[in-house]
Amino acid sequence: MALIKSISGIRGTIGGKPGEGLSPLDVVKFTAAYGTWLSRQTDNRKVVIGRDGRISGEMVKNLVVSTLNGLGIDVVDLGLSTTPTVEIAVKMENAAGGIILTASHNPKEWNALKLLNAEGEFISGEDGATLLDIAEREDFTFVDVNKLGSYTQDDSYLQKHVDLIVNYPLVDVAAIRERNFKVVVDAVNSTGALFVPPLLKALGVNEVEVLFPEVTGKFAHNPEPLAENLTALSNEVNKSNADLGIAVDPDVDRLCFVCEDGSMFGEEYTLVAVADYVLSKRPGNTVSNMSSTQALKDVTLKNGGQYTPSAVGEVNVVRKMKETNAVIGGEGNGGIIVPDLHYGRDALIGIGLFLTHLANSKKSIKALRNSYPDYFISKNKIELDKGVDVKTIFEKIKGKYKNQPLNTEDGLKIEFDKDWVHLRTSNTEPIIRIYAESQNETTADNIAKRIMQDIKEFM
Repeated sequence: MALIKSISGIRGTIGGKPGEGLSPLDVVKFTAAYGTWLSRQTDNRKVVIGRDGRISGEMVKNLVVSTLNGLGIDVVDLGLSTTPTVEIAVKMENAAGGIILTASHNPKEWNALKLLNAEGEFISGEDGATLLDIAEREDFTFVDVNKLGSYTQDDSYLQKHVDLIVNYPLVDVAAIRERNFKVVVDAVNSTGALFVPPLLKALGVNEVEVLFPEVTGKFAHNPEPLAENLTALSNEVNKSNADLGIAVDPDVDRLCFVCEDGSMFGEEYTLVAVADYVLSKRPGNTVSNMSSTQALKDVTLKNGGQYTPSAVGEVNVVRKMKETNAVIGGEGNGGIIVPDLHYGRDALIGIGLFLTHLANSKKSIKALRNSYPDYFISKNKIELDKGVDVKTIFEKIKGKYKNQPLNTEDGLKIEFDKDWVHLRTSNTEPIIRIYAESQNETTADNIAKRIMQDIKEFM
């Protein structure tokens, strides 16, 4: 069992003893802490919630609603929804905050509370620390029966979200319609099945095939949209002579594409391609986290902008985007952030912008991918036993590579000429992630293996 408290929310496996997994008592405790924290910031008593298709979603939702109502907070429930849709709804509802019930790319036994502020953005690390302190001390008081909060269901936000994308100035529906794309979608048995097909139809895509369309939460494969998990999508695109494939994660904030021959466009290149298009229309700066490909820096400089890396984590990317007035940003895991729509990763606006770019390019998706420089990222992880002192390990590695350029803003990033390796603890799992990038795939793998050997030695 696992329970992880971080800037990515309160995440854990369902069941187990309180404090060891995401038990019903933990859901109530952290929801109560969030509601209490909100109530100390504002007199606004409205919170928006929504959930992905997980098996545990209905149970967790009922606990969250009852807890918030017990604090005197009114709840607007979007039902089966997406992370970016809830973020948009918080602003449109003038709510005090929002909670998304999703564990993103984690397997079906996981769920989480993703916590939003009044801007529809993830709460800051500082606010998160305050909230965790409230939870630890159980410093909350529930209202009497005459002051209980209300509960309202609202299923209008799917259409509202689609309308925002169709009407976004850089989305060209006419160009997309003219290309007459045939698309296969991997909805991985979650809410992408409800949101992506209506969006594609509104964008003028008439031929859409959906794999794993039943919203059961019994994910047909590992739900993280990585190449090794998308073999069914790849095979179907190839077999059906589709123009491209689209894959999203269970809460629809990550996006990746499959080329017409079944090969991967590359999750790192989702942001690169969308940024290239946005910058061609709207020159400016970009941001991605420091574990993302430097191909984004290349296209930014090509278009006359400035690229800035941030620490990993959406809240860190957003903060850096605001500091640098970035016009586009995100993460190399297929997360697109379009700030004048909203400051959150959004696969749906990503689809609208990418298809516009592909349509206007007059190229196949494979040819579009080949127009970008090739970088290879070797993504690895080492599982941590309880009690491992990661700080000491990182200090020893810093000493070993002290003659190389080092960045310690988020874990440890080491540069080797044009190559780099980034190691950091995960916000969502008890692991060290080791990402290495080079223009040569073997070199990237070898750099990662060398650092992993160092870590094991120092452990």
